[in-house]
Amino acid sequence: MAIQRNIISTEKARLILLKSQGLLNTEFGKGKTAVLAAIEHLGYIQIDTLSVVARAHHHTLWSRLPDYNENFLNELLADDKTIFEYWSHAASYLPMSDYRFSLPRKKAYSEGKSHWFNQDKKMNKYVLDKINAEGAMKTKDFEHKRDGAANWYEWKPAKQALEQLFMEGKLMVAKRQGFQKVYDLSERVLPTNIDLSLPTEKEYAEHFIKKSIQAYGIVSENEMAYLRSGLKSSINKALKRLLKEGEVTEVKLEDVKDMSFYTTADKLKSIEKIKIKNDVHLLSPFDNTVIQRKRVERFFNFYYMIECYLPEPKRKYGYFTLPILYHSSFVARMDPKADRASQTFYIKSMHFEKGFSPDEKFNLSFAKKLKAFATFNGCDKIVIDKAESKWKKEMKTLLK
Repeated sequence: MAIQRNIISTEKARLILLKSQGLLNTEFGKGKTAVLAAIEHLGYIQIDTLSVVARAHHHTLWSRLPDYNENFLNELLADDKTIFEYWSHAASYLPMSDYRFSLPRKKAYSEGKSHWFNQDKKMNKYVLDKINAEGAMKTKDFEHKRDGAANWYEWKPAKQALEQLFMEGKLMVAKRQGFQKVYDLSERVLPTNIDLSLPTEKEYAEHFIKKSIQAYGIVSENEMAYLRSGLKSSINKALKRLLKEGEVTEVKLEDVKDMSFYTTADKLKSIEKIKIKNDVHLLSPFDNTVIQRKRVERFFNFYYMIECYLPEPKRKYGYFTLPILYHSSFVARMDPKADRASQTFYIKSMHFEKGFSPDEKFNLSFAKKLKAFATFNGCDKIVIDKAESKWKKEMKTLLK
């Protein structure tokens, strides 16, 4: 079968991407079943510890599911066993239906790869034996004082062992208590009907190609192997095969003709049916849509980085700015802070992109979404600190 090539505008590529990401009229449903549907469709939801506003995993799902409840994730993890925690490009919630595709990474760790630190095989065995005998445990369950001239706490070596055994696949996160991981033997966590067969190189590569296109709509070859070492060659071979078989279609962008992207014929046909709503999205810095910064810059001409890791004098926009999507463009970035104790949501600063002027439609949509986001963060008051004076005044009126 001849390989099909298409040339489309960057604007149309944006629509495919945003539709595929669940940010344009994509219906996952309601309640807990919608959370599972979203995770299965997107492939993963990144977990992050920062809690300036709702943590990334909750924030990302709320952006797509207005009735999202934070309890849903732990119920899917601990009770339903339809998702699991492991590593995607980072620590993530993954659909249990994709479990076998976590096995190649686990095999690499069990064969000697270390997770950020040198292995202590005696400690690994001690931790594994203890959980086997006594049941599921948290890191703090390993804290105890040793007698001797130099008293010390062995929780740190135990924590490293827990993480290493987790990466090897011997342990899994059975549930969360608060934000604390509770580890147990994998065989006691996994559903009985789960496929434990190691995928072939062909299956593994095709999985990432198809998942990437499903989640993002239109992707480059490099994006398919994002932060996954050792996959480039097998993805290249699988991609050529899928192109010949017609399962994947090559695409060029009008203004990026020296680079190839890949999608499906169905996604290309759907472009004309995609409708843009007058919606604002306040996205997490770790949202699936923006996590690959080069893609965001290429498709949206929007340079974005999170500045919390920079020294304060080097920050331009703020500690934890959220990229703001309106229609199909990123138009601003907002530096927020949810003070749960006082139930006050602060906009520490608001920066609009050059060339964008907020009009009445934007302001109405933004105010509605901001109120909903503040409520989701447990806040019933909104305070705007640094912003353009006219916009700040208009927003105060709309937020009453």
